[in-house]
Amino acid sequence: MKNTNQLWTFFASVRLAIFTLCALSLTSIIGTIIPQGESFSRRIDVYNPVFAKFLMVLDIPNMYSSWWFLGLLGILCANLIICSIDRFPISWRLITADQLALSPERIGRLDHQESWSLNASLSETAQSLRERLDKAGWQTSIRENTAGLLIFSQKGAWSRLGVYLVHLSILLIFVGAVIGNFLGFKGSVMIPETESTDKVFASGSAQPLDLGFEIRCDAFDIEFYPNGMPKEYRSRLTVREKGKDVRQEDIEVNKPLSYKGITFYQSSYEGYKDFLLKFTDPTDRTTKTFKALYQQESTWPEKSLRFGVINAETKGNQIFRTKIWLQDKTQQPSIFWLETGKETEIKIQGKTFLLSAKQMYATGLQVAKDPGVWLVYSGCVMMLVGLYVAFFLSHRRVWLILRQDADNATTVLLAASANKNKTGFTSIFAQLNELLRASKG
Repeated sequence: MKNTNQLWTFFASVRLAIFTLCALSLTSIIGTIIPQGESFSRRIDVYNPVFAKFLMVLDIPNMYSSWWFLGLLGILCANLIICSIDRFPISWRLITADQLALSPERIGRLDHQESWSLNASLSETAQSLRERLDKAGWQTSIRENTAGLLIFSQKGAWSRLGVYLVHLSILLIFVGAVIGNFLGFKGSVMIPETESTDKVFASGSAQPLDLGFEIRCDAFDIEFYPNGMPKEYRSRLTVREKGKDVRQEDIEVNKPLSYKGITFYQSSYEGYKDFLLKFTDPTDRTTKTFKALYQQESTWPEKSLRFGVINAETKGNQIFRTKIWLQDKTQQPSIFWLETGKETEIKIQGKTFLLSAKQMYATGLQVAKDPGVWLVYSGCVMMLVGLYVAFFLSHRRVWLILRQDADNATTVLLAASANKNKTGFTSIFAQLNELLRASKG
């Protein structure tokens, strides 16, 4: 039984919490300095073989998922749980205690005290003081005792639970992180324009992961600075389930798409030598898009049309003009230039079409599924509330002892205490003393 008590005391100690927090802070600094996720061969190139092997043994390059780091988190969780269980009954007794049962002798030993006399009866004085306290937001109760009448008022009794709210928030954040680690994933995928995929590739292992639905890149748009450097880019994505389009959304950096708990972030792009040619019928605005390989012939069998891209002019990374050749079965080939993103009117077999051309891109997406993220967010909000309660609110208690003297005057003893911020409570006590002294009974 003694060993059990010693073990319980060890895990309930503040020293263990300080040690664990310091250890986690130090190892997090190490994990920031040493790049995470690097291969052993890469570590040998950067460090000497002995040090690289030492890092591998301690799993430093994958520190945040290593057994010893998770062990530190587990010790901290155990410390928070046992510490809360050990100390919560004391706090609960202070919250729910019968403060009117406190003896006049103990009340007389409190740090904050004032006394005065009123030419009024005991009952009139008690009624006036209770009304003033109630009006100021104090919860009051009254009881007769051998000394006379005892009035008790308090504010912020529940502030004693602020520290336990912080403990619970940390545990909630840890639970959310564990759920996200075991039930979620992080990956990436490159999707060429007009194509779709139902898989992404896990970060680190490149293992294919099923999404449970398809994601298609309908279009990729990129804007450039005058010098040809990329300025911003965005993708138009469509979610497909059971062969049907269920959602379409434009995404860009810091504006992701989320569907069924999976979030797609715009992260990169890749340009191809291929081009996309879009024909539009202006009469009904129907369109048909073709992928044209550079300097290779493409066909539109329904229209007996042959076409291709034979040249392109660039500025930096930007293709701003494309040279097209176009031929139907009855005409000689037409060769003309198209500015990127601009539609040009052409005539095919006596019918007018609008034609536009652009370089084909693949959108690079970072993909994340984290079912525990809302627990983490809730824990963060709870922590802010708990910290505010724990550091800025206090349990303030006020006692009033009323005695009737021989001249039928009433003597009032005001005593008060606060469990935190006792310096600030001095001014509150002075204001309360001034408020209650104004009572005329």
